[in-house]
Amino acid sequence: MCQLLGMNCNTPTDVRFSFSGFTQRAGNTGDHTDGWGIAFFEDKGLRLFVGHERAIDSPIAKLIREYPIKSRNVIAHIRKATQGAVSLQNCHPFVRELWGRNWVFAHNGDLKGFAPKLHAHFHPVGNTDSEQAFCWILQELWKSHAGLPSVQELTHTLRELARRISPHGTFNFLLSNGEALWAHATTHLCYTERRHPFTQAHLSDEDLSVDFAQETTPQDRVAIIVTAPLTKNETWTPIQSGELKVFVQGECLSL
Repeated sequence: MCQLLGMNCNTPTDVRFSFSGFTQRAGNTGDHTDGWGIAFFEDKGLRLFVGHERAIDSPIAKLIREYPIKSRNVIAHIRKATQGAVSLQNCHPFVRELWGRNWVFAHNGDLKGFAPKLHAHFHPVGNTDSEQAFCWILQELWKSHAGLPSVQELTHTLRELARRISPHGTFNFLLSNGEALWAHATTHLCYTERRHPFTQAHLSDEDLSVDFAQETTPQDRVAIIVTAPLTKNETWTPIQSGELKVFVQGECLSL
């Protein structure tokens, strides 16, 4: 199946270190070779890059590994296709507008027999179960709330919607509207929180390390969410099956 990477911060931060290790799994240390994508929020704006080739071979992915695009919320995905052709329209993350905000979604898993009725503004462009689930989630959010609710209200609604989809199969996902980042696990998903005092981190998939103490301020907070731990020497907390976590300002909230 696919792999997910998310970053949530309290100050705009670049994701080069984590993305570099992550993309090694798209042909070097893993076989997630059916496309890739990454989305960066900048205020209400969004930068989206996708490709249907291996991320490890992509010149655009190479640019992102080297260029410090800074964002408070990032979602990335490398694909191992289960449903839908290997094509650009089936590459995650997917993006839609709701309540005047961009929403970004990426999924790891395989949903069987999930064919909800879709109406209003939300319809898939490609033919994956992932994009269909995303469209249904936004449709149900739109039906449940008259306008953009608080993070707490959104978390409550998303938890209920995830419970309705999960019986159809593996439903690991990342979702963000630029204000918060939600992570739901069925099987494998974990996170680490980087904060002062920062230390040196070593990637698991590549011979690369960085001393975050030299790159940050004492006020910085960064949460990294990923399918499998990216580093050898940091503490990674697993997200339990059926659990929905929400990250705001670089930390996991208890709601």
